[in-house]
Amino acid sequence: MLIRSMLIGVFCYLGALSVPWAGGLTGGWYTLSRPLVSGMIVGTILGDIQQGIIIGVAVQAVYIAMITPGGTMPADLNFVAYPAIALGILSGSDPKVAVTLASTIGILGTIIHNFTMVTNSAFNHMGDKAVEAGDLKGIVRANAVYPQILTFLVRFIPTVIAVHFGAPYIDSIMNSLPQTVIDAMAVLGGMLPALGVGILLTQIIKDYSLFVFFLVGYIAIVFLQLNMIALAIVGACLALIHFKYSSTADTNEEAIL
Repeated sequence: MLIRSMLIGVFCYLGALSVPWAGGLTGGWYTLSRPLVSGMIVGTILGDIQQGIIIGVAVQAVYIAMITPGGTMPADLNFVAYPAIALGILSGSDPKVAVTLASTIGILGTIIHNFTMVTNSAFNHMGDKAVEAGDLKGIVRANAVYPQILTFLVRFIPTVIAVHFGAPYIDSIMNSLPQTVIDAMAVLGGMLPALGVGILLTQIIKDYSLFVFFLVGYIAIVFLQLNMIALAIVGACLALIHFKYSSTADTNEEAIL
């Protein structure tokens, strides 16, 4: 279990902000730290790919619209993506309960994120002094070496400790909780993905009448029970119809003017 915990810790580090080894932000933060991707990775390491993907999809829906303006991070998605999903798999609980656990750990992870940012400011001062002294190696150490060592330590060590030593405690805690508490966590875990999708819709939809397309998709999945391929075809047809008739309406308005 220690080796698997260490592997998860390495991936947690590779997916962190400002880590260049996995293709920078594109390959690291925006790929490895997406719960949809990390769920598959963690599930593969722990030997339960199906459960990892199920939990990853549910957690991804919660944070699908999360942004970090000006470095402000409402939840540390990196810790959500790896130690939280790993503990969710190891707990053997319902995916909805795992979503609640992941959200809690993500909020706690902001403490480590803020500690990292504060400490990195000290490295900036070291870099300034190295520039004044003309110390090229000192500049490299302050900008590339020390921050990476700190990031590795604050990502790798907590992840290994949480996954390796925390799994039995999580399991025992879940078994000791009353059923009413577990049911409440399941309800909350079911609401959080809906909240994430709702936030995303409010960001990308300018005209509220376009919500009808979302409702059509919901009806197609829940009531008509269409698979994803059929839903994609229906969506493409609706998009083509909307584009054609909206373009025609704009052309007519321009002709009148």
